Amino acid sequence: MRTEIETDIAIIGAGPAGLFAVFELGMLKLRSVLIDALGEIGGQCTALYPEKPIYDIPAHPGIEAGELIGALERQIAPFAAPRLLGRRVEGLAGACGDFTLTTDLGDIVRCKAVLIAAGAGAFGPNRPPLDGLPEYEATGAVQYYVRRREDLRGKRVVIAGGGDSAVDWALALRGIAASIQVVHRRPKFRAAPESAAQLDAAAAAGEVEMVIPYQLHALNGDAGRLTSVSVADLDGTLRDLPADVLLPFFGLSMDLGPIAAWGLALERHHLSVTPATCETSIPGVFAIGDVATYPGKLKLILQGFSEAAMAAHAIHPIVHPGTALHFEYSTTKGVPA
Repeated sequence: MRTEIETDIAIIGAGPAGLFAVFELGMLKLRSVLIDALGEIGGQCTALYPEKPIYDIPAHPGIEAGELIGALERQIAPFAAPRLLGRRVEGLAGACGDFTLTTDLGDIVRCKAVLIAAGAGAFGPNRPPLDGLPEYEATGAVQYYVRRREDLRGKRVVIAGGGDSAVDWALALRGIAASIQVVHRRPKFRAAPESAAQLDAAAAAGEVEMVIPYQLHALNGDAGRLTSVSVADLDGTLRDLPADVLLPFFGLSMDLGPIAAWGLALERHHLSVTPATCETSIPGVFAIGDVATYPGKLKLILQGFSEAAMAAHAIHPIVHPGTALHFEYSTTKGVPA
């Protein structure tokens, strides 16, 4: 259904940074709307790893990604920001103080500033080049995201990859999957050192089998039902691994989509911003979270939260020119009604 909205700020991206931006803008009594290509809020936290624990959120020694999104949603509830989900932003027209955004569904959003919190853009898995892959994807025998650990209970699981996702899920599925085999082309993993050490310990304890140095070669089964995964070593020697599910973790392919054609300054497919304000090369267009880059940038959710606050304060004079902003702490002002 086509929608027309007039607001102060259009937020492109409803991941953690975009959600917290609703709060920071709302605390300054600025109206916002959330727009996201996914059908639900939360970005990668919801779509890719809702049950994965995150350990660097202040005041939370550990919190699952889905739980974090739920808490952010409760935090922004008082501001009642409209949501345009399942929409891809395509067009940007106008100038600072008077922008018009259009989506692929024909929505029109008129706003005074734009805040891009789109992660690294639309994302999808890097798929292994295996014959018959779509048939196994359709039945869930090949999965790129683990939504619920319980869905893999009692399954023979083969995990392929050498990054954080491969290592983290190999550890997380212990005691749930019937068997776990990790396929990687070399002994060294690109995961966090502590996680890699835990994986080595799990392998020594017989909880996980390391299949190294091997690479995926073929899927074996019938009508989308997986029975085994063939892997090959560097000499081409084949080995069959009994399997019900293959989890290939070879990273995500990122695409800024139409945003890349807006004339914004780019650095390696990321948006260059001024660190103090998070403003891009187009006045009135700001970027926060993983999509933004500047010297010293850290790709952490908590940094995206900080950038949301800085961007909100930089946007205030655009929405209310000539009006002084008297900063107050939330402990004294509370949450505006």
